[in-house]
Amino acid sequence: MTGKIKSCTLADLETLQRVSRATFADTFGAANTPADLAEYLDTAYSDAQLTQEMQQPTTRFEFILADGQVAGYLKLNWGASQSEHRGSATLEIERIYILPAFKRQGLGRQFYDYAVATAKQLGCRTIWLGVWEHNEPAQKFYQRLGFQQVGDHVFQLGTDAQRDLILEKTLV
Repeated sequence: MTGKIKSCTLADLETLQRVSRATFADTFGAANTPADLAEYLDTAYSDAQLTQEMQQPTTRFEFILADGQVAGYLKLNWGASQSEHRGSATLEIERIYILPAFKRQGLGRQFYDYAVATAKQLGCRTIWLGVWEHNEPAQKFYQRLGFQQVGDHVFQLGTDAQRDLILEKTLV
């Protein structure tokens, strides 16, 4: 399936918040306590937090539409907006999330291709991301795309300090 990528603006805040909460809970809800999950969702996807992130000039949110419906979203950071500074010539793919009904239809790959094109437009030579050490499907997806582990960092989900693997890929 080919989706249509559409920029996400402050006018889309409610939709972004709904899709963010649904996709994160779908991906990580079963592996975390309800209290930790609720705390994370309320903090990371609050109106204030998302508004602040959307107003950063070095952050971009994009929706992907499938059959006219929002099927997922992408968040890219570069420069000072990266969640972990990895250099001025790097782009971070902070989030690629697809709603359950649209998974395994090539939309994640389409977002990845969009991220690579954006990185090249910005003059970035490297792309990177963090992926939870227990999210094996995502790890396999990124390994197929040529990412390699270069480190790790802590991802705080409520009271639980979790380990994310830092994966990186040099662009040609």
